[in-house]
Order: sequence, then C-alpha cells, then structure tokens
Amino acid sequence: MKVLITGADGYIGRALSRRLGAAGARLQGRPIERLTLCDLQLPAAPSAAWVHTVAGSIADPAVIDAVTREQPDVVFHLASVPSGQSESQHDLGLAVNVHATLALVDALGRSGKVPHLVFTSSIAVFGAPLPPLIDDDTPLRPTLSYGAQKQMMEIHLADCTRRGLVKARSLRLPGVVARPPTPTGALSAFSSELIRALVAHQPCVCPVSPKATLWLLSLEACIDNLLHAAQCPDEQLGEDTVWTLPAIRLSVEELVQAFEDHSPGASAQLSYRPDEALERQFGRLPPLTTARADAAGFRHDGTVAHLIRRAALALTDSLN
Repeated sequence: MKVLITGADGYIGRALSRRLGAAGARLQGRPIERLTLCDLQLPAAPSAAWVHTVAGSIADPAVIDAVTREQPDVVFHLASVPSGQSESQHDLGLAVNVHATLALVDALGRSGKVPHLVFTSSIAVFGAPLPPLIDDDTPLRPTLSYGAQKQMMEIHLADCTRRGLVKARSLRLPGVVARPPTPTGALSAFSSELIRALVAHQPCVCPVSPKATLWLLSLEACIDNLLHAAQCPDEQLGEDTVWTLPAIRLSVEELVQAFEDHSPGASAQLSYRPDEALERQFGRLPPLTTARADAAGFRHDGTVAHLIRRAALALTDSLN
C-alpha cells in the first residue's frame, strides 16, 4: 500500500501523518509500505524508513511529478490556501486550490492505477447567508473565493471519478478544533482561538456574539472520517462522491458553558466584540442534517462533552 498526503505539515496533515506513519499502520486492510508526505516544509514528519518527504509547493509541476512517480494507491489531498488568504491573494488561491489540484489529478489519471483520492472540501461551499436548514439538497452558493474553488474541485473530481481516472471522496469539513496558535489565514479560526483561551483560562476577545452558532468536529473525529473515506467499500458509498461531514452544532455560549462545567473559571477573562461580517459568514450556522454521510458511516464526536475533551487533548498534543 502506497499513500500520499499533500498538505502534510498542516494541522490536519500532521495528525494524519502521525496516524499513518505509526509502526504497523494499515489502510484498506494492507500494511503501508510507502508513505509520501508533501508540503512547503516538513519539520514534524514521522521518522520511519517507509516515510518519504517532498518539500515544495504542490503548485510546482516538479513536485507533482515527484509525489506521483510511485503511483500511490491512496491520496489524501489536504493542501490548500485557506479562506482569508484566498480572498487577499486570489492568484495564489487559484494556483494551489484549483490549478494544482487539476494537475495532480491529471498526473494520477495518466498512471492508469485509479487511486482513491480523499479531498478536503469545506462548508464554505454553502456561502452566506444560509437557509434555515442545511441538508444534502441545499444549493451551493459560495460567497468567498475559497468556497468557489472548493466547489469547482468537487465537480471536477466527480467527473474524473465518472471517467475512471480516480475514485474521489470529497469531504466538506466543518470547524475542526482546536488548532494551535499559528497563523493559517482561515477566517473561521476564531473557534480554535476561543477554545485555546478557555483551556488555559486566558484572556480572549471573541469576534462573534454569544448567540453565534457553530458546526464543530474534533481533530480526532476528522482523522477518523478521512480514513473511513479512504477505505469504505465502494458499494457502501454508492455513486456519491461528496459528503458534508456530520458535526455538532452549538452556540458560542453553549461551548463556553461546557468548558465552565468542565473547569470552573475558564471564561473569567472572556469578552465579546462581534464582527458582523465574520459572524454572518461563519457564526450563523443553521441546523445541519447529513443523511448521506450518516448512511455512509461518517460520524461526529457524539456529545459536546466528548468534543471538548478531544479538542483540549488535541491542543495539548500540538503544543508538546
């Protein structure tokens, strides 16, 4: 089994690399004999004989050639320019989120191997303002370049699957928490900033109101869903190629109260300074139903208490 992870030095990429780079790791019931990790730099790559690293931009044709030369059986395509940066640097967003993905799939298709390709899309495809309910039939109306770019690639990967070039499984990720304190350019990163402050009992000015609503998934549950997408039998997934992942919906005040219940005084230094535009785009998420994803075996964390325990643990691990 040969596996490729692009964006392997990102928050999700590092966790996935650790999981698949561990001794005895298997995928699709087979031992991993080669794990190729690709990102601009890879200082935290697992140290193992079967782990190979390719440092460079996925937008570089030479990098794409290097990572596809061994004809991977499974590809986790996580590399992307996030929401805020895609808005401020539109050409870079197109280069990485669109053109590099097109080139990667083209290179994989030429091998004739038909690998499984797990693509991280985003709930940004829905845009804003959102309807009263999001379900599998909700129209996509992205209002950020990032969301538009993700939607374009969902369509392209579905077509490439139809043509027999890859077996694409595109997952629309909600907020994955809690990210470490590094600049990512993701406009939705405030949820992780809030959780970090609550865990550490530190000051925090929240940029959305207490009534703001979020869809959250722990890092551990996110990795579980990525791996499930890579190895779920085709017959269980049917003809679908895109799923909105299940997530726990809760308000900011409910999230804060959950931390207070777990650790009294966690929110003592919390204040609010709502940004209307930010809250409109990322803090007014309606009830979510994910019937197709549920039937395919994708899962969220189950309870708010379980979510915050996992989020706090992921944060602790990332800082060690």
